Amino acid sequence: MLKELFNKSKKKKYATIPSEAAKQDVPEGIMTKCPNCKKIMYTKELQKNLKVCLHCGFHHGMSSTERVKCFLDEGTFVELDQDLVSVNPLGFPDYLEKVEKDRKKTGLNEAVLTGSGKVNGNEVVTAIMDSRFRMGSMGSVVGEKITRAIEEADRRKVPFIIFTASGGARMQEGVLSLMQMAKTSVALKRLSDNGGLFISIMTHPTTGGVSASFASVGDYNFAEPGALIGFAGRRIIEQTIREDLPEDFQTAEFLLKHGQLDGVISRLDLKEKIGTILDIHQWDGDLPW
Repeated sequence: MLKELFNKSKKKKYATIPSEAAKQDVPEGIMTKCPNCKKIMYTKELQKNLKVCLHCGFHHGMSSTERVKCFLDEGTFVELDQDLVSVNPLGFPDYLEKVEKDRKKTGLNEAVLTGSGKVNGNEVVTAIMDSRFRMGSMGSVVGEKITRAIEEADRRKVPFIIFTASGGARMQEGVLSLMQMAKTSVALKRLSDNGGLFISIMTHPTTGGVSASFASVGDYNFAEPGALIGFAGRRIIEQTIREDLPEDFQTAEFLLKHGQLDGVISRLDLKEKIGTILDIHQWDGDLPW
């Protein structure tokens, strides 16, 4: 059934493409240029298409609040632990000033948004990482919020879904940031032991300690097309092994080809397919846990 689900043909969405005349002398923000195919389109049309390029299907970056709107059922999201904020345990120079700057820029208190909601009527707890905040780096608060969200899913006996987007551990917090890899993974093991369902959806980029911990241990591991996923950087690996790597190395498609992902899903199809998986995992009567 899953094979049929992911082989299902995608419905393409079309929009009016601006003419060359329309591209000239327009206010900033009205149009967007795709970094992949270099085509220009109306920003509103791009947003209607869930920020997937109308020409080549390239997945533009998406904020955590935008993901809530396009993935969860309208009006169902309730945020968790929104008041948790970072401190500066190592006295790292200018760290808190940079965190505060990102708070003002994004409207978020940290690099992950957690909460409960519904996907096609199915109750879930979700964590959505946001690369606009310190490049989605994982510090103490990010790890704590994700852990609490996992524990909330376990308490409610509902699936846990995470969207990852990260440059890795936040080294301004030293070993405390690395500890979050173990803490989140242990929480997921408890969820699994209690019969809970964990779905990981990796977006661009998912790297470093995040890719090496909770991002890769889902009951289902999915990714958006073209997402960069890996631990060390390409150049570091090539210098270490003294070999050239394939051109598509560390892309979602490369990982799928080599058995490290269960599927690469377009954002346009994501809610429908995840909703189907959630339906499959529902039982009548008492839950098995």
